[in-house]
Amino acid sequence: MAPSKLGLAFERPIAELEERLSKLEGTAETTTEVREEIRRLRRETAELTRKIYGELLPWQIVQVARHQDRPKTTDYLHLMFDEFVELHGDKSFGDDRAIRTGFAKLDEYKVLFIGHEKGKNLKERTTCNYGCAHPEGYRKAMSKMHLAAKFGMPVIAFIDTGGAYPGIGAEERGQARVIAESMFEMSRLRTPVICVVIGEGGSGGALAIGIGDKVAMLEFSYYSVISPEGCSGILWKSGAYAEQAARALRFTSKDLLSLGVVDDVIAEPLGGAHRDHHQMANRLKMYLVGALRELVGRPVDKLVERRYEKFRRMGVFLEGPQAVLAAADEASPAASQAAIAR
Repeated sequence: MAPSKLGLAFERPIAELEERLSKLEGTAETTTEVREEIRRLRRETAELTRKIYGELLPWQIVQVARHQDRPKTTDYLHLMFDEFVELHGDKSFGDDRAIRTGFAKLDEYKVLFIGHEKGKNLKERTTCNYGCAHPEGYRKAMSKMHLAAKFGMPVIAFIDTGGAYPGIGAEERGQARVIAESMFEMSRLRTPVICVVIGEGGSGGALAIGIGDKVAMLEFSYYSVISPEGCSGILWKSGAYAEQAARALRFTSKDLLSLGVVDDVIAEPLGGAHRDHHQMANRLKMYLVGALRELVGRPVDKLVERRYEKFRRMGVFLEGPQAVLAAADEASPAASQAAIAR
């Protein structure tokens, strides 16, 4: 499904109701019948939006995550944080605008902020490479994270990228290695780290700043080892199977919460974050402040140990006789003995 003039294709029924509502609200008549019709249309629009967004398919969630009006990193910086002071450069090659870093204040907490930036218009998107960072972007992030640990400041990372920049220059400057280094450094960073996927969470470009004590996702974001189009191209040699790949990858917030890959899912306003930036920012801010209250003040050694163990547990599974015994142990001692006898 491709976006239409009325929005995303699956949103057309909502857009049609909203258009009728807008026309009624713009009329000069204020009769009882008109006011009642306006109330009825508002209820009908809300119910339809709730129904459609409650049954979104994985490919539709990808489209919402990529929505052109979805709040970007800069929107959240303006709506949530105070006293943001941007820090530039990796002290080696240059300043990658796909990664924003800087000191900021969130309520009473002084934090170091890191986030992917996609840009809002063509000029900004070209400058930011559509949120696809080069190695110098991740080196910049690592440098600032070490600064945060030095001063005992929590790190907040916003993830919104289709993946790391895939160009020849990025590979020549060590893209794969720097992603691995960033993950390693975050795993042992001696300060609280909170990561939130606010839109797209694609491939190593997302994981490079995604190792945290708390990892959360917005309700209609996705977090995946590869984009649906990339997966389709590899498995089926064509991008035409992106919708099928999206179903197979199980990368929605609901899937990843059940699999234990993320810790929390932050609910979006009715109809998605792109419909109400302020409400989404308020919900995200409440989550971050709560997470900071939980993490700040914990002994650093225990914090790092728990972070390490958390990621070590992901993807662990048993098969064969061991799996039977493990399942039986969880069920009951009697079931365990029966499994052994078999």
